[in-house]
Amino acid sequence: MSDFWVFGYGSLMWRPGFAFLDATPARLNGWHRSLCVYSWVHRGTRQRPGLVLGLDRGGSCRGIAYRLPGSRREEVIAYLRGREMVTVVYRETWCPVRLVANRSRRVRALTYLVDRSSPQYAGRLHPEALFAHVSRAVGRSGANAEYVINTTRHLASLGIHDPVLEELTAALAAGPPSGGDRH
Repeated sequence: MSDFWVFGYGSLMWRPGFAFLDATPARLNGWHRSLCVYSWVHRGTRQRPGLVLGLDRGGSCRGIAYRLPGSRREEVIAYLRGREMVTVVYRETWCPVRLVANRSRRVRALTYLVDRSSPQYAGRLHPEALFAHVSRAVGRSGANAEYVINTTRHLASLGIHDPVLEELTAALAAGPPSGGDRH
């Protein structure tokens, strides 16, 4: 059974949860990283939803392509479905990604694209709304702020600039403005 690839663009980059043969920077065209998913389980609840990343239409996204042995395909896909498909807000898809170190090499990688028809699709929110959700939400996997901060730091360590996440991380570090809690 031949090796296969998984594309990570958010927490899979800093906490993949599976052993891999190789991890290499990659680019997915036609989709961009966005805090566009209301999290009802891992980083929030239905009563106080957090926000997590999804791949939304348009642009491109730099992330990590993981190469895994074909012998672990079923095991890894089952793990990813348990992690990513808890509320069926994503569509599991095999997409072509370009390996950054070797621009001519394209591989098909398993990735999870946001389903815009899902009630968890948040779309593009203003910075104040992002802060309000992320600063207060906590879910099964921990505080939403921790997720955003860890992802932003990991992106920076890879030389990936994400202005929205960087601005939100700075706001979270500064805390709510004087005058009270943001709504």
